[in-house]
Amino acid sequence: MVMEQLSQNSLSETTVKPKLDYDLVIVGGGIAGTALACALKNSGLKVALIESQPKSVVAARKLAYNLSLTSGRILDGIGVWQQILPKITTYQQISLSDGNYPRTVQFYPDDLAITGKRPNSKEGLGYVGEHQVMLTAMQEFLADCEQLTWLCPAEVLRVDYKSDFVEVELKQKDTDSLSGENESLTVRSRLVVGADGARSPIREAANIGTHGWKYWQSCVAMTIKTERSHNNIAFERFWPSGPMGVLPLPGNRCQVVWTAPHAEAKALQELDKQEFLAKLEYRTAGKLGKLELLSDRYVFPVQLMQSDRYVEHRLALIGDAAHCCHPVGGQGLNMGIRDVGAIAEVIKFAHQQGEDIGDIGVLKRYESWRRKENFVILGVTDFLDRMFSASVLPIVAVRRLGLWGMGIIPIFKSLSLRVMTGLFGRHPELAHTISQKL
Repeated sequence: MVMEQLSQNSLSETTVKPKLDYDLVIVGGGIAGTALACALKNSGLKVALIESQPKSVVAARKLAYNLSLTSGRILDGIGVWQQILPKITTYQQISLSDGNYPRTVQFYPDDLAITGKRPNSKEGLGYVGEHQVMLTAMQEFLADCEQLTWLCPAEVLRVDYKSDFVEVELKQKDTDSLSGENESLTVRSRLVVGADGARSPIREAANIGTHGWKYWQSCVAMTIKTERSHNNIAFERFWPSGPMGVLPLPGNRCQVVWTAPHAEAKALQELDKQEFLAKLEYRTAGKLGKLELLSDRYVFPVQLMQSDRYVEHRLALIGDAAHCCHPVGGQGLNMGIRDVGAIAEVIKFAHQQGEDIGDIGVLKRYESWRRKENFVILGVTDFLDRMFSASVLPIVAVRRLGLWGMGIIPIFKSLSLRVMTGLFGRHPELAHTISQKL
């Protein structure tokens, strides 16, 4: 989605329609944006969801995500979880190791009981869900929602924040038309939510700056088939070049996220398939047996980013538009889903109280809730990557001492696991829904 001003030529090629009024406009039809639309389904609010690509294209992304217990609870509170859960993996164990160091720390659901209530046995320690499974379920969940309008595919051209409302000008392409004509629409709303990714044009157009840095690493992501069962275990193995996550998927498959310096990551992508699989089998210590590639190897750079502000007058940012973290621990999407739970709660409460949902005072409640918690996760993931990627002997000794301590000191182990499973911090009411069922 590219923000641009309409030229005289483009005006002559479009059909101008009257203004459409909504309570809320969500820009970005990925998981975060669509999940927010799902969370507001029965709120009484009239919502428009703008996405630059067709829904089927957005849903076809070949990735899988680690989902925390809290993310599962939020999605259950929204009402979409029962359509997702049967098609994803629930893992009952996490295995954490440092390269070829023989000590491995194993986490189990009972380890959480020391610092809080043990999760229901059906929850395990988390989930691994494929992008297509999750987003398709959300899109189907919204199919009968009369209060939602899909503006898709559509490109945002201009956003004008006024005192009492926002005007969003967009160009909607008619994919069913043989002529491929574009229609120019002007949408009015009380609030715009930017869920349009790390390079968010909505954030940039609002002149909201960011802080952070790009890492020296990229990730190589792929889906593999394993000879041996993964036994519903999630693996995180640290190497000097970066962490490697191996996440269990249904059908004896795994999603692998292999972090390495940029040049090495590119070389891994281009390496002969058999040589690559040999390296991967070594990195997984042969625990999964012979491996088979089921997808292309996708490479993407890694960055840490925190927006200077999450909210402005009649604007809020969620998901990657507000923050990005290192993929170690698989926290990125979980941060976004917690954003969704928080902002949905704030918006619905304000609406019920007769408040203006786009008022900066209302939106600050969301920002003060989520920005600090996200800052903690950004710090933890950055620390883990730097600590476990270092090859300086004193640091290696300290981190292996930490692994040893984590393995034998129950309170240390339990607190670490609570961070991994998303059970720390303030939980939205949506997450409490499932907690009351357990």
